[in-house]
Amino acid sequence: MGFRLMMVTNVKQIMKLQSVARNLLAATAADVPKGYFAVYVGENQKQRFVVPISYLSDPSFQDLLSQAEEEFGFDHPTGGLTIPCKVASFIELTSRLQLNNL
Repeated sequence: MGFRLMMVTNVKQIMKLQSVARNLLAATAADVPKGYFAVYVGENQKQRFVVPISYLSDPSFQDLLSQAEEEFGFDHPTGGLTIPCKVASFIELTSRLQLNNL
């Protein structure tokens, strides 16, 4: 019984993380609502994400921003904030932050 409940919980958590990842993807600057900001993530090819401003106060997110500052400074070639990490790592971090805010 406990094993089955744990599997159901894990499946629900995975589905929630997939939903969070889909919601992070954004199409244009017009899609950035108040209280959010756009970031470009990736080591080579960049993907655009829209994240809540509240993430700026999280130490893990601040570490990513420090890495971005070291690599790109404040001159971002895409015109927006660029974070040089793997997209999967970024989605994992923002998914954890989202779950913590529920």
